Formats: sequence, C-alpha cells, structure tokens
Amino acid sequence: MQAEAVFGAANLFALVGWLLLLVVPRWRWTRRLVISGAWSAVLSVIYLALIAVHLPGAPGGFGSLAEVAALFTHPMLLLAGWVHYLAFDLLVGAVETREAEKDGLPRLLLAPCLVLTFLLGPIGLLVFLAVRSARRRRLAGIA
Repeated sequence: MQAEAVFGAANLFALVGWLLLLVVPRWRWTRRLVISGAWSAVLSVIYLALIAVHLPGAPGGFGSLAEVAALFTHPMLLLAGWVHYLAFDLLVGAVETREAEKDGLPRLLLAPCLVLTFLLGPIGLLVFLAVRSARRRRLAGIA
C-alpha cells in the first residue's frame, strides 16, 4: 500500500475515534472500541507493520536528533512516526475521557481538552491535568 493511502486511512480512522470520544463518549461501542484502547491498538498494529518492514537497515537511529532526522527522511518511517502520534494521542484522549467520567468532570470542561489533545497532544494533556486539578481543589474547598 502506498504511503499516502496509509496516511489517509490512518487519519480517517483516528478522526472517527476522536469524534466518538467527543460526541458519544458514553455509547457502549465508544467504550468498547475507543476508551478501552482497542482503537489505538489498531493504529499500533499499523505502526508495528511499518516499523517491522522499513526500520531494519534504514539510515539513522535514536541516539541523537540528527539520527532521528535521518530516519524521518524515509517516507515510510515518517509515516510510522505520524501513526505513532495518532495512536498515542488518541489513547491519551481515551484516558482523559475515562478519568473525567470517574471524577464527574463536566463534558463542557473536557471537550476543549480533547480538542487540544487531538491537535497538540501534550498541551491538551497539560490543560486536562490543570482543569482536573483545579476542579478537584475547588470541590475539596482548597483555594
């Protein structure tokens, strides 16, 4: 399969997972497929296949920024890196959703965190952690 086709399919697949988290987080299929981590596992299998086929013998490595940059000159390894982001960011969004439900965090507070996690990964996670902490402190009566 061509890199662009895998890129498009992986993006669409991840986007559907994100939409399920945002629109119907309590639906049983969202819970079974996305919140459980299974959706991210599918992306992880794609990542595994890309790495298994294209990493052996590729220039570069993980020992320096220059080596990582060399790895990403290979289009299929760049694609693998992108799928890695898709899998992990969606898993973080699933954890945020699960934790928000456990803590009773309102959907209106969670939704912006999920959007930020979708778009900017770690920034969304930081915002989620800050919002959750502030809400817990407020509920506990701590200023």
